[in-house]
Amino acid sequence: MIDTPTQSQGSLTAPAAELPPERPTAGTSARTRARRRRTVLAGARLAIVVVLLVAWQLSVNAKVVDPFFWGEPKGVWSDLVDWFTVGTSQGSLGAQILVTLEEAVLGFIIGSILGVVCGIALGRVRLLSELFAPFLKAANSIPRIILGSIFTVAFGFGIQSKVILAVVLVFFGVFFNAFQGAREVDRNLIANARLLGASRWQVTRDVVLPSAFTWILASLHISFGFALIGALVGEILGANQGLGLLIRSSQNNFDMNGVLAGMVLVAVIALTAEALITLLERRLLRWRPPQTHGGAAVE
Repeated sequence: MIDTPTQSQGSLTAPAAELPPERPTAGTSARTRARRRRTVLAGARLAIVVVLLVAWQLSVNAKVVDPFFWGEPKGVWSDLVDWFTVGTSQGSLGAQILVTLEEAVLGFIIGSILGVVCGIALGRVRLLSELFAPFLKAANSIPRIILGSIFTVAFGFGIQSKVILAVVLVFFGVFFNAFQGAREVDRNLIANARLLGASRWQVTRDVVLPSAFTWILASLHISFGFALIGALVGEILGANQGLGLLIRSSQNNFDMNGVLAGMVLVAVIALTAEALITLLERRLLRWRPPQTHGGAAVE
């Protein structure tokens, strides 16, 4: 007969209340650290902006900085409030932003598509690369301000001249990245795909394009900025609407606060676009392992 253990003999299992608390997993800890780091960085960036603005305003108040040439934070803020509440000399502020955004987005999309297609094509076909390389280098060396003047004369003050200038600015940035990405593909992958019976188009679609994808996405981060620059330069050279025209009008009226207010709006648009492109990149590259910098994972 086997004796049943009593309370005095000790229990074989510890009571549920005495179990040790669960420790946070490594993934949870890493996410917490990443979230804390982003919060600290955001606070530090905001503090830098506040310090610079306060120093700028104090320098103006102390007559160290001439507000006629350099403006002042209070004047910039006042112009922004007036534009949002009353409107601009060209109409409502929303209409000016939409016009510039339309030009920049169209130029960004068209220029990116053309840059990817031409970059992959010339990266894959050596004859095309040798044939068109001198022309592309010559075109890339032409100052964009000259092209903007030519497009304004040829296509007028409408949206066409701004979109074409934005396309040209975006095209070369995306093209060279796509071209280099196509050239950097592992030759063993291409050889293996061909051994498996893949056609040239299948190799390009299933091997080359995915391998060059990170290069292409990297170029998109700066390409929208180029598209925005193209739209603004075109508007400054000649336009009926847009933020570039608003900046030029402020400059002609010696309103430095208005010029800086327009630059603030452009910066907000550019930062918003950068955030959206970064979000798109993270979704498209979920398969890629986290990159490390200085021993820490970078999300």
